[in-house]
Amino acid sequence: MARYRGPKAKIARRFNEPIFGPSKALSKKAYPPGQHGRGRRRKQSEYALQLMEKQKAKYTYGVLERQFANLFDKASRKEGVTGTVLLQLLETRLDNIVYRLGISPTRRGARQFVSHKHITVNGEVVNVPSFHVKVGDVVAVRERSKSLEKITDSLSARAGKRPAWLEFDAAQFAGKVIAVPQRDEILENIQEQLIVELYSK
Repeated sequence: MARYRGPKAKIARRFNEPIFGPSKALSKKAYPPGQHGRGRRRKQSEYALQLMEKQKAKYTYGVLERQFANLFDKASRKEGVTGTVLLQLLETRLDNIVYRLGISPTRRGARQFVSHKHITVNGEVVNVPSFHVKVGDVVAVRERSKSLEKITDSLSARAGKRPAWLEFDAAQFAGKVIAVPQRDEILENIQEQLIVELYSK
């Protein structure tokens, strides 16, 4: 399945945020990438700001252009504030839930765990990272995968640092979605209104 495979530090510097996790590049080179990164840049247009916000959301959640457009279309047809619904749809992707539960330290790693059939939803193996997890669904580590060092290390590091809309049973290596995340519970630095304005043009 296609995904971004390019340099992660370059993307982090473009948005001046650790999109793929902690990055030393942000402190060593606190300016945008490219030959004009250090120079002055003219004030960005409204369209440029909107586009950048969309790209930031795509890289953050590991979603490609067509997938993102489909998600926005789905969000626009649902009840509620479109931007908030869009973020809720991104947050309830299976790979993101695996990351939020602490089974993987990164979304990229979570995507790999799902693709390699280490994760179950309600007892059934699911290997589709974009699978939409609903309230009440139980996401767990497959029995034979519970001894994987990467999983146990990640769970130890994330102990007690999970969002309130998720419930986690450490003994069973399983988490449950107990509610749809509200906007103030989604901590990613994304201005979703700019994305809505971009798609509304």
